Amino acid sequence: MPWDDSDTRTISLRGATGEITARVIECGRGPRVVFLHGLVGLNDHWGGVIGRSLDKIHSTLFELPLLELTGADCSIQGVTDLTIQFLDEHVGEPVVLAGNSFGGHVALRVALRRPDLVRGLVLTGSSGLFERTLVRGAPIRPPRAWVEEKIGELFYDRSAMIESDIDRAHKVLNTRQGARAMVRLSRTARRNHLGDRLGEIRTPTLLIWGREDVVTPPSAAQGFYDLLPDARLVWVEKCGHTPMLEAPDVFTESLLAFIRELDENHGKE
Repeated sequence: MPWDDSDTRTISLRGATGEITARVIECGRGPRVVFLHGLVGLNDHWGGVIGRSLDKIHSTLFELPLLELTGADCSIQGVTDLTIQFLDEHVGEPVVLAGNSFGGHVALRVALRRPDLVRGLVLTGSSGLFERTLVRGAPIRPPRAWVEEKIGELFYDRSAMIESDIDRAHKVLNTRQGARAMVRLSRTARRNHLGDRLGEIRTPTLLIWGREDVVTPPSAAQGFYDLLPDARLVWVEKCGHTPMLEAPDVFTESLLAFIRELDENHGKE
């Protein structure tokens, strides 16, 4: 990983149900990018991108314990509230907000509610228009082989899978709390369809999408591109739902080019 323990801290946020502890990593230098992970994601999943951009961007990785959330916090609305609170109180400047899957959906909602906090959006495999849930039809206390198959569906090249992610997901989905949180977060995200509101987002947006994504398929990417007023789209060939893991070179190059574009346009204002 391109960071060490000195780059990592924990912070406390005020949730609807009490105090919530989040893990934050800060590293690199340059324009600030805040990274948001997906439902079964971690800060670590951005490591390949961060390692390729340490001397070009200031990366802030924000990790919420999504599958430990309860009550009103355990929803797309609750996670959006917590993310805005983090940006307001611990960042304090407009940033490029990058999100994968559920994290991309949260980034879109932040841009809708608080455009002053977001100078650019980077979405990859984002929900918000269409997503295929991984938990539909899940058996009670799913065996590890079932979990491995479902996580494998996120990838075009399954060699990019991380064994510890399978073990972690298997453990969480075999607890009542973890399984309940996964279902609730997935359900609230599916019900929060943003199609009618995307036209309100004037924030410049970069879509980085795996051509072989079966969770948020290419038609979802095209939908975002058509509905967002200021969007550009980069297709990643032979890649699934997590381009930052399967194609970190392409992801990083696209991200840095987008930031250069933002900086150039800001200089013309």
